[in-house]
Amino acid sequence: MLKLLRLSSSLLARHSLSTTSNLSSSLRRATKYRNRPCCSAFVGRFHTHKVLAMAETTPSSSSSHKHSNRLSDEHSPYLLQHAHNPVNWYSWGEEAFAEARRRDVPIFLSIGYSTCHWCHVMKVESFEDEEVAELLNDSFVSVKVDREERPDVDKVYMTFVQALYGGGGWPLSVFISPDLKPLMGGTYFPPDDKYGRPGFKTILRKVTDAWFSQRDTLVKSGAFAIEQLSEALSASASSKKLPDELSQNALHLCAEQLSQSYDSQYGGFGSAPKFPRPVEIQLMLYHAKKLDDAGNYSESKKGLQMVFFTLQCMARGGIHDHIGGGFHRYSVDECWHVPHFEKMLYDQGQLVNVYLDAFSITNDVFYSSLSRDILDYLRRDMIGPEGEIFSAEDADSAEREGANKKKEGAFYIWTSQEVSYHHHFGLHFIWIGLISHHIDDILGEHATLFKDHYYVKPLGNCDLSRMSDPHDEFKGKNVLIELTDTSALAKKYGLPLEKYLDILGECRQKLFDARSRGPRPHLDDKVIVSWNGLAISSLARASKILMGEAEGTKYNFPVVGCDPKEYMTAAEKAASFIRRHLYNEQARRLEHSFRNGPSKAPGFLDDYAFLISGLLDLYEVGGGIHWLVWATELQNKQDELFLDREGGGYFNTPGEDPSVLLRVKEDHDGAEPSGNSVSAINLIRLASMMTGSKSEYYRQNAEHLLAVFESRLKDMAMAVPLMCCAADMISLPSHKQVVLVGHKSSLEFDKMLAAAHASYDPNRTVIHIDPTDNEEMEIWEDNNSNIALMARNNFAADKVVALVCQNFTCSPPVTDPKSLKALLLKKSS
Repeated sequence: MLKLLRLSSSLLARHSLSTTSNLSSSLRRATKYRNRPCCSAFVGRFHTHKVLAMAETTPSSSSSHKHSNRLSDEHSPYLLQHAHNPVNWYSWGEEAFAEARRRDVPIFLSIGYSTCHWCHVMKVESFEDEEVAELLNDSFVSVKVDREERPDVDKVYMTFVQALYGGGGWPLSVFISPDLKPLMGGTYFPPDDKYGRPGFKTILRKVTDAWFSQRDTLVKSGAFAIEQLSEALSASASSKKLPDELSQNALHLCAEQLSQSYDSQYGGFGSAPKFPRPVEIQLMLYHAKKLDDAGNYSESKKGLQMVFFTLQCMARGGIHDHIGGGFHRYSVDECWHVPHFEKMLYDQGQLVNVYLDAFSITNDVFYSSLSRDILDYLRRDMIGPEGEIFSAEDADSAEREGANKKKEGAFYIWTSQEVSYHHHFGLHFIWIGLISHHIDDILGEHATLFKDHYYVKPLGNCDLSRMSDPHDEFKGKNVLIELTDTSALAKKYGLPLEKYLDILGECRQKLFDARSRGPRPHLDDKVIVSWNGLAISSLARASKILMGEAEGTKYNFPVVGCDPKEYMTAAEKAASFIRRHLYNEQARRLEHSFRNGPSKAPGFLDDYAFLISGLLDLYEVGGGIHWLVWATELQNKQDELFLDREGGGYFNTPGEDPSVLLRVKEDHDGAEPSGNSVSAINLIRLASMMTGSKSEYYRQNAEHLLAVFESRLKDMAMAVPLMCCAADMISLPSHKQVVLVGHKSSLEFDKMLAAAHASYDPNRTVIHIDPTDNEEMEIWEDNNSNIALMARNNFAADKVVALVCQNFTCSPPVTDPKSLKALLLKKSS
């Protein structure tokens, strides 16, 4: 856990000196903390309910606009949240750096994001406080950064804090020199000294004293820290490819490590807090497929059972929004019950894909419905007028219209009417005005059935774990969770299962309508390219995989049950928005994000890698050849901007901004996959589509990339599950290719595409071609003449022809979806 700054300046300075010498070894230890919630250190050490009470009762200066600062001119929702603080904030840039040099004072750097609960708490407690503002304005230049807008800046100082102190989180609070070297830092600090810990005011005074009394020591230790971090995070490969045995063993090692951390009682890998880390699911599914192909059916089944049980527990838990769809960021307990209520786009996109994978393996509509649940939430609440997909919804919201304070989870929690009866006796008076969230009032005759199904209790249900609500913040309140088998409950109420599900759907619709009348959580309508890439992938894949649902499949709210083609339309609109607004056609470069125009930040590695992955999926499920062409153009530009041609692998930034002190080769597959892991898979996929020197170029870059992370794959495989999948993919002789030839506008072509994607196989590439399209034929002639030849030799005007090939040696052609499905399910000899 993060160590807070020592009270005395001498101890603080000595701490900096003694720990920077151990930075390299600390880096490996720190990676396991990278998925921590914001202010993880604080949550474990202070009484959060007291801090929340302070945050809720402190008056906000923002409503009267008594103050304004430079952030008023920014577009970032997070920066705008601080535009009327008494703190004289600057945004990240030369103006702030020059002012720090002119005044000869350190910079206080505060990094967060607009939907971060603890960022809100520190804003209200400290940044709206006149005394704190005076300390900051007198002795520092204060700089605000939106980590979602500038992940490159966040990466530098979060890495420093993680390596130096053993953990991190947001809000991130770092003191840096005018030349931007880190001096010391932490996450959340309460305003005043409490529980034997220094408050923010004390820290500001001590840092000011240390700056004038021990500046040389602080600056030297900061510079030394950056040197060590730079060396440790820009490793080069000693060879051009992984040892063969490691390519094949890393996958098994990671699966073994994850299995050892599996929670057989509640699902998931590891303990609380539990994040939905889809890369773990992806690895376990990939490994199970590998075992199944090798005939090891019992071990394959064990892995699949872990995955399916985890996906079921998450779907039935409170981390899933049963009323409005989608998933919250993580659960604070081990049973997926009480979540941290913010919703992040990167989670939604990845979770759709793993639920789609589960459906393609099981054909169980439970999993396909969850995919639809998430996608319908995105289409309803998170997509803008031009198809752009927004980044996040806040954890906090007002309990009623006109309320000055916000509370975490207020939009999502429910009470039973029995509680409201006590209002007249002066009990639980804090809930007056929450009638709209009383289940009994809204559901009437079906309230009992609904409360039984979702474990709703008169005195609240956040009692499943001691970690769910340790300070009674949700006393008397309920986070919906399914604990009992649905069929058993239907039998209890003497109802056919279908009728029971219909009633639940009607109840959810009524509760959705009721909560929609109240104040919604803040929506961060920033458009982030990388996260849109993840969502584009899931929307595109859903458009074909969900065609495998049985005809007449019935859905209940919040699932809409639309034609899967609508998901394809949404995917193409999102991709088109990025091309129009965040891509410079002339320079062929991406911008990172958009809100009222592109941000000042260039595209980073994740933006290129995740978007390329989404575009490859978009093409493979039936999108136009132009998406594939754009993906190859972006890959070329990614190589130009980020590739270490000598050392191998990709840096996270272009290295063009001198204010960003670290250029990192990121490998950790956490809540989001790493840009290098996704890039390795992209390169393997592109190599499988091309022939000749182009294919060899992609493959060699993938091999060199993986070689950079050899020790990671060998020693800490569980930290890089997606990279372990890539390492196995590169060891295979070739991908399986499915080549579809015919007129693409026909319904038959759509059905053949759906058949090509119906079964789970991450080592399959789908290529489709219409020989009457001259442009398309030219593109394939340039990149893979085998495809063009196949198209000419197998074209039939009145049917769609499918060929299943391994290294472009193909089985006899088939012309109907059933035959194609059977061919793809046939195991290779």
